[in-house]
Amino acid sequence: MGKPKPKFSFDYVKHILGHALWSNRTKWQRVNIIMLAVLFLVTSTAYGIAYWYQQEHKDEPLKIGATFVPNYTRYFEQEPKEVLQAMIDDLGIRRFRLVSYWNIHEPQPDEYDFSELDWQFDMIEEAGGEIALSLGLRQPRWPECHGPEWAMAKPVEQWTEDLLEYTAETVNRYKDRDVLVEYQLENEFFLTVFGDCPDHSRERLVREFDFVKSLDDTRPLIVNRSNNAMPSWPVNEPRADAVGAAVYKRVWDKTITRRNFEYPLPSWFYSFLAGGTELTTGVPSIIHELQMESWLAEDLPYDMRDAPLDELYETFGPDRVASRLQYGVDSGIRTIDLWGVEWWYQLKEKRNAPEIWNTAKAELEKYR
Repeated sequence: MGKPKPKFSFDYVKHILGHALWSNRTKWQRVNIIMLAVLFLVTSTAYGIAYWYQQEHKDEPLKIGATFVPNYTRYFEQEPKEVLQAMIDDLGIRRFRLVSYWNIHEPQPDEYDFSELDWQFDMIEEAGGEIALSLGLRQPRWPECHGPEWAMAKPVEQWTEDLLEYTAETVNRYKDRDVLVEYQLENEFFLTVFGDCPDHSRERLVREFDFVKSLDDTRPLIVNRSNNAMPSWPVNEPRADAVGAAVYKRVWDKTITRRNFEYPLPSWFYSFLAGGTELTTGVPSIIHELQMESWLAEDLPYDMRDAPLDELYETFGPDRVASRLQYGVDSGIRTIDLWGVEWWYQLKEKRNAPEIWNTAKAELEKYR
């Protein structure tokens, strides 16, 4: 008679698997197994949240707009009105994030000049568009903080009061314009490693937030993430009406590799950020900057105006327009503001390189 076969049971299977996967493993092998199990659990949970977010918002209308900064067009020696009109007429953009630089509109104490913002509001309103207005000291484009010299020479306690006065002038001037749909306060306020900014105190941000709300509580007030890191999860004060995320895919790494670096993050990573934000705070998310321009290395003998095209296209070129737009759309976030359109226009008009502009025009038409 042969040996009796072992009786099958789930306990027997678990015993065999446990012996194979655990009992006969070394200490470091066990550590690796635990780490892999934790990584799988975290990744699958994050993906589950991302998938939920994408499905939850898939039927909402998609809005693709752009940031417009008149000073950036002047950097390229171009007329701001011409560039904005081309963005409206040729690219068909109808959503714009505008800036309200303090040093531009109050160059001297109590001397206000909003003529530049006025014509932007008028042009976009005439086109049937909508505006997200940046407020505060820190707003898009270098040096990030745009305070007038007369104010920045004062202690922080004093210029903070001046900033609130300027903010009140700005909000009160435009809050009755229907074309204005939202505010964005202190762009990436806690990003201390980038920009020339004198103060990053949460107390000031909260005070500004409450102050803007006291002036106009009829529109969403957005606070943008500092970066993609978990510490910027928007669970602290101020509790914004919506959260902005910046999406930069390919950049110049000045810290370690000293070369162009592509973030290996899948598009659903931003779905996870948006979904996690919505589940934990109850507020929606937007992409306030989708990188659509080059990121040059530092200390080069040229800049964005005259760099060789092949150097510029290392981080963003015509071949990346469609995939970058698709990357943003695949995140499931339904409001996306493009970053760098002024530069496309300079390439087209000044450097006889219209490929990015023309490709983007065709791609944007598909999404409309």
